[in-house]
Amino acid sequence: MFKKILIANRGEIAVRIARACRELNIKSAAIYSDADRNSLHVRHADEAYYIGSSPANESYLNYPKIIELAKKIAADAIHPGYGFLSENAEFISAVENSNITFIGPSAKSVALMGEKTAARLLMKKNNIPVVPGSEKSLTNVNEAMEIANEIGYPVMLKASAGGGGKGMRKVFNENELKVEFERAKNEALKAFGNNAVYLEKLIEEPKHIEVQIIADKHGNYAHLFERECSVQRRHQKIIEESPSTFVDEFIREKITKAAIEAAKACNYYNAGTIEFLMDKNKNFYFLEMNTRLQVEHPVTEMITGIDLVKEQISIAQGNKLSFSQNDLKINGHAIECRIYAEDINNNFAPSIGQIKLHKPPLGPGVRLDSGIDVFSDVPVYYDPILSKVITWGKNREEAIERMKRALSEYQIVGVITNIPVFNWIFSHEVFINGSFTINFIEKEFLPKFLTESKLQSNEKYELVSAIFGAMIKNSEQSNAVFINNNKSNNWLSQNYE
Repeated sequence: MFKKILIANRGEIAVRIARACRELNIKSAAIYSDADRNSLHVRHADEAYYIGSSPANESYLNYPKIIELAKKIAADAIHPGYGFLSENAEFISAVENSNITFIGPSAKSVALMGEKTAARLLMKKNNIPVVPGSEKSLTNVNEAMEIANEIGYPVMLKASAGGGGKGMRKVFNENELKVEFERAKNEALKAFGNNAVYLEKLIEEPKHIEVQIIADKHGNYAHLFERECSVQRRHQKIIEESPSTFVDEFIREKITKAAIEAAKACNYYNAGTIEFLMDKNKNFYFLEMNTRLQVEHPVTEMITGIDLVKEQISIAQGNKLSFSQNDLKINGHAIECRIYAEDINNNFAPSIGQIKLHKPPLGPGVRLDSGIDVFSDVPVYYDPILSKVITWGKNREEAIERMKRALSEYQIVGVITNIPVFNWIFSHEVFINGSFTINFIEKEFLPKFLTESKLQSNEKYELVSAIFGAMIKNSEQSNAVFINNNKSNNWLSQNYE
């Protein structure tokens, strides 16, 4: 039985894990950088330790220091959350060799599925459909052109070592390929420390459908149905829902079976997600496997009643799954909106600052996974996700209406957020009827909306900021005292250098 878990992450996912630990009567230990000294996850954990300066490679990616800290504080296990070190096989191997339990899959499984071309080969070997493309990383642009001519344009260049839209380039002809090949390699190197890229056929107007799987170390596997993740900007999801309106029972049975077979092919255990592209005829193709907890895991929890973080911890302790496939059924519909600090009128550029007001949405069927509070800083160093709003309804229509109501209640002052984008999406016929694809934002997010949004959102932002500015300035001293009292009562902060 774990007594203490070190959370090697920050923000809303670190808060989420700390809450699960508390419900399991396990102590949680947070880490924080200079930029995160006042972060919500630091105050939510039972213990908190300084890990390094603000840049991620000096703090949240500094795994020798994280493992050393885990040993020093007698942590039984490390939970990586998502991002940062969560899919770093070298880190996982180092944890495993330190007599500390990694709450996630084995280093071997992560290494196998993390290298995209190797994963594609493994899927083909196990009769799981993959998008036509290169079977290994490309060494030069001539090799890329040869494969592109063979499978036909348009094609997609992708980073072999990563995801999240980094190193991805759509290419429609040979001239574009010559230009984009080096750009993709350079971006991949910058994002993942590996400039390897591969090429695959571009499936035009696809759906992005993923399947949540989970397995224990005793050979038991289960899926928790699919998620619809096609609303994306710059290849990053901003809305997810479960189940997908596009997936019927016949396709659901086929795609979930394929996901289980994919997990078995790499001897996987713990929580993971198999991502697929699905064309208009409902043919699906393996895209990649995320060997970690997903940002969008709450929608799955809402429709199944399974706490995925608690299940992860239980599996890491050597227990069997607490449920079987036959125990699971889809209950209602859930939608998640990722709330980012970003300026939609400036090409979604990050909005940096301090939170001056945070009034979360409440009411039936509403869940908020948040990493911010009043006076939280939104630094330039990390992904600018602030929180996730999740709503549940007995059907999709009710979940959408609850989300619209929740977003209308949600107030954040101090940074610009992407909430106006959701207001537009939830009133758009293509979203309402479920016919949207991964190109929805790119095609439908018109300059007309941006112009109108700039007038509405910025005027509102400036007005609310002015109203609360003086009040906040006058109350900062008393609020700081409250926070410090809360700090001394609820968490232990120690410097570790």
